[in-house]
Order: sequence, then structure tokens, then C-alpha cells
Amino acid sequence: MEFSERLSGLPEQFFASLVQKVKKAKDEGRDVIDLGQGNPDQPTPPHIVKALQEAAADPKTHRYSPFRGLDELKQAAADFYKREYGVSLDAEKEIAILFGSKAGLVELPLALMNEGDLMLLPDPGYPDYLSGVALAKANYETMPLRKENHYLPDYTELTASQKQAAKLLYINYPNNPTGAVADLGFFNETVQLAKANDIGIVHDFAYGAIGFDGKKPVSFLEAEGAKEVGVELYTFSKTYNMAGWRVGFAAGNAKIIEALEILQDHLYCSLFPAVQLAAVAALTESQQCVQDMVNLYERRRSVLVEACEEIGWHITAPAGSFFAWLPVPKGFISTSFSDFLLEHANVGVAPGNGFGKYGEGYVRVGLIIAESRIREAMRRIGKLGLFK
Repeated sequence: MEFSERLSGLPEQFFASLVQKVKKAKDEGRDVIDLGQGNPDQPTPPHIVKALQEAAADPKTHRYSPFRGLDELKQAAADFYKREYGVSLDAEKEIAILFGSKAGLVELPLALMNEGDLMLLPDPGYPDYLSGVALAKANYETMPLRKENHYLPDYTELTASQKQAAKLLYINYPNNPTGAVADLGFFNETVQLAKANDIGIVHDFAYGAIGFDGKKPVSFLEAEGAKEVGVELYTFSKTYNMAGWRVGFAAGNAKIIEALEILQDHLYCSLFPAVQLAAVAALTESQQCVQDMVNLYERRRSVLVEACEEIGWHITAPAGSFFAWLPVPKGFISTSFSDFLLEHANVGVAPGNGFGKYGEGYVRVGLIIAESRIREAMRRIGKLGLFK
């Protein structure tokens, strides 16, 4: 039995190959410090786990969920956006429940694009954006994210033909992999671009809770007219350390939300109701756990910056997310430097070129490991004498 053309056309899973390299080193008995992954290391807060336990014990949750999810979760998501961002949402028409935001990011091209339609994607960007492109048999072109423009796309670089042809445009702030953030002015500019050229906007807000130096990340939906042109995808994975729970939601434009709902009607019978009720608890109960998590990542960020400076590795501190974007030293490219660190320092990092052409020359480091291990990783790298 041969694979379908769609399956054969999928890109290589970047993170899977990265995991295999680190696993091989660990299987050899080496003490590897893995800074290359994006899997939160802290447990889900106890009150959310308790909500799941109580809901799972109720036989009512053992039946199928309504196809489009529980009304309670949709309303909790709408209330969350009103409380956190001042954004009003219709819980029934402007919220779609997702099996994690990754599912929605991959589903949207299938729901909205025809074969050969054009998507605009950030470069560097989350590699799994390309999975949706491949499954929809769409075309894509990239928008470079450069340090000199604070890792924001420069829309003036888009050609007239790109703007005319583009059907969807993806953005992601706080940004994976660079740790950059966007302000309301950028989102207003994005809305104007979308309106002028009839482009749907998808904002991947996976790291929406994680901003540093007392600055809360801005929601795309805070921009005037944002709901007229696009949606924002939110996940519980990062905000509430619920990565394995696979729950998120899309919010915004009613027509795009309906497209997602219709597609998911044919793919799933929604999430386990107990998980949905635990997600309600996450959104509606105390948010102190979120602040505690942000404070933890900020402390780790400070440790990373200080430890890098001590070995002569001059980096820019990330403004958000739990990633840092570090330049490779002279004599290396992203992949060779990543392999060199794993081989000679037992430190795993993600090569920047795995996130796109404009990721070359960088590696991504995660703040999802204890401070002592961050210091030890930089001590090991410093012993290699690469930054003197």
C-alpha cells in the first residue's frame, strides 16, 4: 500500500529529528542538557488537575461531547478575552475549541484554501505551519524576520502580486523562535494590509501569557477591525503548563471560525468533556499560577543572559515567550554549531535554519530547564573557547 500524495508531500518533522539526536546521545550514557525543546517543564497547576479529577469522576463526562464543544468552555474563553484584553467575543460564533492550537494552525489552510492558493508565512517561523500548507496543497512565500526590524515582517517588502494573490497570512507574537514581541501599532498595520488586499490573518498567540519586564503581550484582537479580517489562536499548553492535555481555542472572525467548526465536525467529536471543564477552571479561577510561571521564566532569562555574558556570548534578551535566539560564533553555521555543542559539550540546542532560511546563523534555546542546568550548560560551552 502506497502513501497518498498528501502524506508523501509532508515536510520532515523538524522536532522529531532533533529529539532523535539528543536521545541517541542520552542512550550512550551522556549527561545531555537539552535546551532545544519547547516542552514546558513545570506541572499543571493543582487546581486545574483537581478540576479534571472531579469532572472525570462524573459519568456525564464519559459520553460524547457536543460536536463543537461545551458551551461552558466557549463562554469561559470569551470572558477570558474580555477580562484580559478588553475584547468582546460572541461565545457561540467567534470561538472554536481546538485540540491544541497546533491543530488549528494545520486545519485552517484545509478549511479556507484551495489547491494552489498562496499563504504568507514568517521566516523564521514555527515549522509546523508548513504541514497545513502541504496538506492543503497550497503555495507559500515567506516574509523575512530580521533583527534590524525587531523580528517583525516589513510589509513594504511584499510585492503587488504577493498582496493580490495571498489568501492567508500567519504571524506569531511573542515569537517562536526569536522571543520578539509586537505592539498594537504593528497589529493595526496588519489589519490595514488585510483590509486593503482581502487577506485573512491568523495570529498564533501560543505564548500570549509570557511577556517580561512588566510588559503584557498584546493580543491581535485588540487592534481595531481585527475581527473583520482574522483570528487568533490561543493554547493552554504554555499559559497553564497543559501541553499534554491538547486543548486550545481560536477566537475572532465568525466566518473563519465557522470554517474551522465545519472541518472539525468531520474530523472529531470534540474533546473529552472533563478536559474541557478543567480548561474552564484554568480560564476562570485564580491566575496567580500564570504570574508565578512568568516570574520563573524571567528569572531563567536573567540567568541565561548573565551566563552568556560571562563566556563572551553576546545575546539579546528575549522580550517574551520562553525562548532565546542566540547568534552562532564565527566559523559555524546553525547546524554545525548545534551538532558541535551536542558532541563536545553535551548541550542540545535547536539550529535556527530548521525554522527557515532567515534562521541561519542562530540557534534557539529554551528557558524550560532549571537555572542550575542553564548555568552548567553555559559553563560547558564556555570551556570550548568559542567566544574569546
